[in-house]
Amino acid sequence: MGITERREREKEEVRSKILDAARELFAAEGYEKVTMRRIAEAIEYSPTTIYLHFEDKDDLVRALCNADFGRLLDAIEHAPMPVDPIEAIRQLGRAYVAFALEHPNQYRFMFMAPVGREEEHEKGSPGELSFAHLLSAVQRAVAAGRFRPIDPVTAAQVLWMNVHGVAAALITLPPSCWPHSPAAPDLVDQVIDNALRGLAVEKA
Repeated sequence: MGITERREREKEEVRSKILDAARELFAAEGYEKVTMRRIAEAIEYSPTTIYLHFEDKDDLVRALCNADFGRLLDAIEHAPMPVDPIEAIRQLGRAYVAFALEHPNQYRFMFMAPVGREEEHEKGSPGELSFAHLLSAVQRAVAAGRFRPIDPVTAAQVLWMNVHGVAAALITLPPSCWPHSPAAPDLVDQVIDNALRGLAVEKA
């Protein structure tokens, strides 16, 4: 490995350290309270080092969102995608919750931290592309007569809210805090199936 390659790798390692520290601090202390200096202290670097990688806190947040939604998009695109649109929606829901369980800190920052970041849903962004996979499956389900004639965007939002709710609960509540007993092993599938039944065409 040459000097240039080694410097680039070291630069990326520092950048990753900054993003990881920022994510954890935002989740633990709140976005408003965390300063660039606080992030620098957490990884034992000078604030100047942080500014070599990010223009300001907003720039850091944009990079963090892009990285985390990129991981979610990768998880979704690697999920098995059946031709049947209902099965595709089911697999997307499972992949989504699996991502949240595997990366709880990232998920909390992406969906549960009060940070303004409209760019995550801009056309072509990882966040927009992630939702587009679900929307596409919903559009196919409507076109095939598997779902009631409903606005596909609204239907996709309904399905997303269902899996988001169960994902947020699973990464936030310890087993002892669930009502009566811990979450059922097939809870995720039950939530997805219930949402699908609510949108499905009623059988005569």
